[in-house]
This record gives sequence, C-alpha cells and structure tokens, in this order.
Amino acid sequence: MNRTLTLALIASAVLAGCGKSNNNIVAGTPERGQAADAPVNTAGVVLPPMIEASKSYRCKDNTVVYIDWLNDKKTADIHASKEGSANRVVAAEAGKPMSGAGYSLTGTKDAASISVERPGKGTQSCKA
Repeated sequence: MNRTLTLALIASAVLAGCGKSNNNIVAGTPERGQAADAPVNTAGVVLPPMIEASKSYRCKDNTVVYIDWLNDKKTADIHASKEGSANRVVAAEAGKPMSGAGYSLTGTKDAASISVERPGKGTQSCKA
C-alpha cells in the first residue's frame, strides 16, 4: 500500500510538470530589426569555381601530372600525384597562360597536349 501510494505521488508530480503551453522553437533567429521572412541580400556573392574536368598527362621526362580544370576557364589545379596536394594556377583572363606558386600552365582541357612548368623540372610538353 505504501509503495503504491508513493508511485502514485511520483506519477502525479511528473504529470503536473507537463504544461499545455505551445512551445515553438525557431532555428536561425533573424538579426535585430530584420523580419523573419525577409530575403537575404546575396548580391556580390561569387561561388568558387567547380572542377569541370580532371585529366592526367604524360610529360617528356616520363612523369605524370594530374590537372583539374575548373569551370571559370581561368583556373586549374596541378597535382604531382593522384592524391597529391593541389597547386593552383590562375590566368588573368580565359585562354591565357596560368601561373602561381612556382607553376605555370599553358593549354586547355580540350587540348591534346599542354605545356607545364614545375619547380625543379623546368617547362615540359605533356600529352593527354
């Protein structure tokens, strides 16, 4: 009897803590003075270029170079190995030679051969 009474008191205390209020949780509260459904100004936001093509090239010294051609037509990533770190080269405008970090690259993703300059290797012609 004592045990049943104790369990009944605990159950009623637990149920008494349950209110019927409406709790709405809203993630990402708006900034002060901004309406919750106001559009976000994204003018001037430029997304980074995406990889358009990844190709491997065999160079004159029998080494292989891996190049990720990016879709802005002015940027490429040169890798010394398949999983190697990227060395980014950039051109001032599309179709011009790209350079950066001691590397330079002349060519396009559609060309059968390119010219690449790497530190310690000089400039070489490489074929896809």
